[in-house]
Amino acid sequence: MKKIALISGITGQDGSFLAELLIEKGYEVHGILRRSSSFNTGRIEHLYLDEWVRDMKKERLVNLHYGDMTDSSSLIRIIQQVQPDEIYNLAAQSHVKVSFDVPEYTAEADAVGTLRMLEAVRILGMEKKTKIYQASTSELFGWVQEVPQKETTPFYPRSPYGVAKQYGFWITKNYRESYDMFAVNGILFNHESERRGETFVTRKITLAVARIVQGLQDKLYLGNLDSLRDWGYAKDYVECMWLILQHDIPEDFVIATGEYLTTLAFKEVGIKLIWEGKGVNEKGIDRATGKVVVEVDSKYFRPAEVEQLLGDPTKAKTLLGWNPRKTSFEELIKIMVSHDVKFVKKLHMKELMSRE
Repeated sequence: MKKIALISGITGQDGSFLAELLIEKGYEVHGILRRSSSFNTGRIEHLYLDEWVRDMKKERLVNLHYGDMTDSSSLIRIIQQVQPDEIYNLAAQSHVKVSFDVPEYTAEADAVGTLRMLEAVRILGMEKKTKIYQASTSELFGWVQEVPQKETTPFYPRSPYGVAKQYGFWITKNYRESYDMFAVNGILFNHESERRGETFVTRKITLAVARIVQGLQDKLYLGNLDSLRDWGYAKDYVECMWLILQHDIPEDFVIATGEYLTTLAFKEVGIKLIWEGKGVNEKGIDRATGKVVVEVDSKYFRPAEVEQLLGDPTKAKTLLGWNPRKTSFEELIKIMVSHDVKFVKKLHMKELMSRE
């Protein structure tokens, strides 16, 4: 019998990579899709294309169900229908800066949404059948109490997103201990890919680099350049999510590389940067031309900043045998920049053709 997996947030970066991984492992994969007037299934179109699947007599690889983390009745209905062996709760309002603008919605989706998922499993009497993975975040550590951060490091979130995710973390742990459920948290540090949304900082950087090198953009504007982040490749991180649910004992794990982000994106397209100034006056200058290509814009600052996130993945490496550096940071930058150079060129060609 095939294992059945249900993924909330399947249309996101992590959800799409996870769906691919589970399909490769022989799972029957289901996803929760939030209803909107326009489809947001671009990252999984190669797995879910209704007409193409039907006309080519192919077996559909992913089954989608309409639901929402703010609607408990939809979660109960979907879980009852699907009868999943594993649930990966990846759905969230996951933009930290935006969480300051929509704190109430962030709490509903990220905090209470996690409770709704756990409670749906319990109400349906599936707490012994279904394993639940909760996507937690390094933003829990916020104002860091120690470096690097590990599973025992105290939390100090610095955004509505981090606070909502802290509730999600503790309610998952509470249901595990109260109802003997296999419910676990993966505390993911920053992880990126060519599928990351364009408003997130790493994708914003690689897209800007692609446009600058092709003469389509003058400068890249960023927020706090003093903040330090641990970075990894999303495709590697979803493998660790799966490993956590295959572990004999339900435990929480830090998922990180232990490596900081370095300035490699510009180097990948042949631009060497010189950094001058400090704080809001810091600038990145093209060594060859003397042109300023990176500037700070205070509109990207958060009301409360997080300065230093560096994870310790020792537990995941030791107990799960996970390799956090399967894809090095240099390889990740190559993947993202190469993708975005082609992506920008394609968009530019389409725009030129539309003008003719």
